[in-house]
Amino acid sequence: MNATQTAIALWTLVLKEIKRFTRIWPQTLLPPSITMSMYFIIFGSLIGSRIGEMDGFTYMDFIVPGLIMMAVITNSYSNVASSFFSNKFQRSVEEMMVSPMPHWVILSGFVLGGMARGLGVGLIVTIVSMFFTQLSVAHPLLTVGVVVLTAALFSVGGFINALLADKFDDVSIVPTFVLTPLTYLGGVFYSISLLPPFWQGVSLLNPILYMVNVFRHGFLGVSDIPVGWALAAIVAFIVILFSIALWMLGRGKGIRS
Repeated sequence: MNATQTAIALWTLVLKEIKRFTRIWPQTLLPPSITMSMYFIIFGSLIGSRIGEMDGFTYMDFIVPGLIMMAVITNSYSNVASSFFSNKFQRSVEEMMVSPMPHWVILSGFVLGGMARGLGVGLIVTIVSMFFTQLSVAHPLLTVGVVVLTAALFSVGGFINALLADKFDDVSIVPTFVLTPLTYLGGVFYSISLLPPFWQGVSLLNPILYMVNVFRHGFLGVSDIPVGWALAAIVAFIVILFSIALWMLGRGKGIRS
């Protein structure tokens, strides 16, 4: 395939993925906005008024970046995991595998589709948050950059999950038993400076902590960890997981029965 044909193939795959989740928007875009509204009301308005300030900001302002990031992570991951596994289940992925499309185009198409949903939901949650607090962005470029990188990272993670899954139940195991606990323990609702030294050290092993803190730094200008190291870690994770996913796809791991 020449460059033009490759670009058309990639765009077609991305467009298919975007149409897939926008066609069923009451199931893919609406529920996250309702869920996050509940978080804002319960944790921000009701509980937050009793907690007071966190790192010099109102509790509502403090948790907004974390809740936006949580929505991006969850939806980027689940979109790719469910979409690619559905293609495996229907055997339509085998048609892509025998087509002239390079494997990186297949992987990138699904990843970009997952990013589109994650970033779309993140934008919706951001708009919803404006009804509860006044948002200010201290570092716009950093804010946009880290949310795009995070969406890419978890989209690739969702792809690997789909490759390894043998049945639909396997698709939900990682989000339920891995992503959700890591997200809640990733500094979304608290600053790790409140923890004892031992648990602060344990928290540093949680990769989501770095993403949430960099994103919060983009909004509020505060972070529990060095921003430069966090960005380097995110980029390194993306390169490693993308390479693994591409290798698995090239070897037909999880596709050939």
